[in-house]
Amino acid sequence: MKLLSIEYIPDTKIEALGMVKGTIVQTKNIGRDFMAGMKTLVGGEIVGYTEMLNEARQIAVKRMVDEAKELGADAIIGVKYGSSTVMSGAAEVIAYGTAVKIIHEQ
Repeated sequence: MKLLSIEYIPDTKIEALGMVKGTIVQTKNIGRDFMAGMKTLVGGEIVGYTEMLNEARQIAVKRMVDEAKELGADAIIGVKYGSSTVMSGAAEVIAYGTAVKIIHEQ
């Protein structure tokens, strides 16, 4: 499945099938919270949170792709990501875009 952040596929005729999305709410674990608190004292990247958000994005993308496959899509265009805090210690990550079918002219 092609995933593109642009709103079209160059030199390709497509049919829009609809918006698709994948979402996950991921929580921090106590070990990561403790280490993150320690990291704020010295500065720098909080690797545990980076890993958590990367994992959440991968899951959100897989769910978006699964939804697109159910529609018979060949690609998803206009792919975007979003994230927000939904409660203390939990973040929502969403991936969304437009599922499209590639038109093969004969």
